[in-house]
Amino acid sequence: MKAFEGIKFIAFDLDGTLLDSVPDLAEAADKTMQALGRPGVTVEQVTTWIGNGADILIGRALSRSIDVDPGLDPQLHKQARQLFDRFYDEGGHQKSALYDGVKDTLAAFHLAKIPMAIVTNKPAQFVPHLLEQHGIADYFVDVIGGDTFPLKKPDPYALHWLMEKHQLAASEMLMVGDSRNDILAAKAATCYVVGLTYGYNYGQPISASEPDIVLDHFSQLAETVKLDS
Repeated sequence: MKAFEGIKFIAFDLDGTLLDSVPDLAEAADKTMQALGRPGVTVEQVTTWIGNGADILIGRALSRSIDVDPGLDPQLHKQARQLFDRFYDEGGHQKSALYDGVKDTLAAFHLAKIPMAIVTNKPAQFVPHLLEQHGIADYFVDVIGGDTFPLKKPDPYALHWLMEKHQLAASEMLMVGDSRNDILAAKAATCYVVGLTYGYNYGQPISASEPDIVLDHFSQLAETVKLDS
């Protein structure tokens, strides 16, 4: 298997990469639609709608399509987003789970003293609790949510910010994600990128976005990052 050399920092997406969170997201979206007197939504639908942050997820649920209806009432959208946040918070993220191999692999990188960050489009308010809940919060030196900065993935803003903060060359950073937003952000930042096949990518194969390496299992990541001995 191909291995990257000289990696000094790894940025990870969250939903669909470290965490299978779609059951909780789908439940909150479904409750939101029903509270508004609209048809409910399924896990299968929501799986193809996530990845661009909560606003767009709710816009897609209201539109019942991956393409948000341009005629959507902004007030309805705002009300739906507030309901979604409430239901998602009240659910306590009880149905979300780490993917196989995530905890052990993160622990190995942490032991090897490779600093790591979360770069997700999920609203920042939900992220620390999720990391704590799954026992991985201590592994990350930075946690960036979808509303931490003015721009989110696929914009490379967060990756550029990390490179500047940690004084990294682009060739020293690796982005790991499951969505074309992750791949596009990494390519725009000119850093390396791994695409995972098991996550949420709008029903499209991640290989279509042409990451540097495609992996089927998170634990394979340990073989692709050559640790300096």
